[in-house]
Amino acid sequence: MKTVLARLSPQQNLFFGFLLYILIGAVILYLPFSQKTAVGFTDALFMSASAVSTTGLATVSTFDSFNLFGQGVIALLIQIGGIGYMTFSSFVILSGWQKLEGWRAKLLNAEFCLPQGFVLRDFLKATIIYTLVIEALGMIALFIAFKMEGVETSFALWSSFFHSISSFCTAGFGLYNDSFEQFKHSVPINAIISILSILGALGFIVATDLYYKITRTQHRITLTTKIIVSVFFGLTSVATVFMYLYEPSLQQETGFNAIMIAFFQVMSAITTVGFNSVPIGNLSTGILLLITFMMFVGASPAGTGGGLKSTTLTAAGATVLSRLRGNLNVFFIGKQIPAERVSIATSAIILYTAFIFLGTFLLTCLEPQTVGLEKILFEVASALGTVGLSTGITGSLCFSSKLVLILLMYVGRLGVLTFGISLLQRRQNEGENSPQELAPDAAHTAETDKADLVV
Repeated sequence: MKTVLARLSPQQNLFFGFLLYILIGAVILYLPFSQKTAVGFTDALFMSASAVSTTGLATVSTFDSFNLFGQGVIALLIQIGGIGYMTFSSFVILSGWQKLEGWRAKLLNAEFCLPQGFVLRDFLKATIIYTLVIEALGMIALFIAFKMEGVETSFALWSSFFHSISSFCTAGFGLYNDSFEQFKHSVPINAIISILSILGALGFIVATDLYYKITRTQHRITLTTKIIVSVFFGLTSVATVFMYLYEPSLQQETGFNAIMIAFFQVMSAITTVGFNSVPIGNLSTGILLLITFMMFVGASPAGTGGGLKSTTLTAAGATVLSRLRGNLNVFFIGKQIPAERVSIATSAIILYTAFIFLGTFLLTCLEPQTVGLEKILFEVASALGTVGLSTGITGSLCFSSKLVLILLMYVGRLGVLTFGISLLQRRQNEGENSPQELAPDAAHTAETDKADLVV
């Protein structure tokens, strides 16, 4: 088995690894001992793909269709998808003070592209500890919040466990059929879900970077962290104001509640957590387009969220601005972005946009004309961005449309470049490095005036 894995490129390992987990999860969810009511294999496959990709789109109700065991399987698949399927096993190896094998280290380097100064071994341990601590604290906080809302104790306990994992891994799976619409005025629940989702979406790079800053006096915050934080809070603030001012359905809410609902929905889109506190299908077309853009941007590299990634958008924006200023090289806040990173960002945007166009085109051909283009575009952007928000059309889609969304969710979890490389990259001779393998290290060997930007 190790020989086979070693022969595959890191991208191909990720390709087959996540595919295997999706298929195993589908089989388990399809078996009668996982179900409350009969669920067909297509729906089981869809739910498994949605869980592993941490999307949250659902063709059947998680609570009504699956029993406690089935819900636990979904939670496990979410956890695997959220932090990476190799992370736990590699953590166990490192905990035993053993070295990572060559193929395993290459695979983790492909899954986690790290800035200069980050050591994979330390980063991996920090990722697991950070995940477990945040999810445990989230579970405690949610249990208290659910009890304050009158939820029965045993269900509040299970619900807090499930939603803490789902929130931190930005999966959007819930045990309430209306997501969090019944809790839209609950400040504690809105706040806890938002904090968990933001901590997961900002990513392990930001968390590790801030930890290093606190514990190491000489450590400097990386440009990647600065961009992730500024882009996230900048876009979230602007979009929240727009939704608060221009969404007609919020006019019936009081000032504070309207702001809280607007923030929660925008946060849900850009972190790709995919929860909703108001019916998405009732939002105006303009706000749906705004949320679609937030889903397009998505979360951060080495985080639990999906989407294009904020750093990729920043690199692309810096490229355009540099060209308009007549600069052949790309600069951002006075630092040059290495050509390799610019190339990766440009390729990612082109491929990502192409997948959205192709997915939208296919669904418009497969679905009746009564399903509006804006709803189909929203669904496709949600699937590829691994968000999980929906206008309510997921369950009524035909068999072929569900397969298209499964593929989009899978590609979104892998990343469009990883998906493309796994299919098209030719095997390199021993000792040679592919462009993708060189890319993460390009900034490490760059001059000090170059931006160490992870895209």
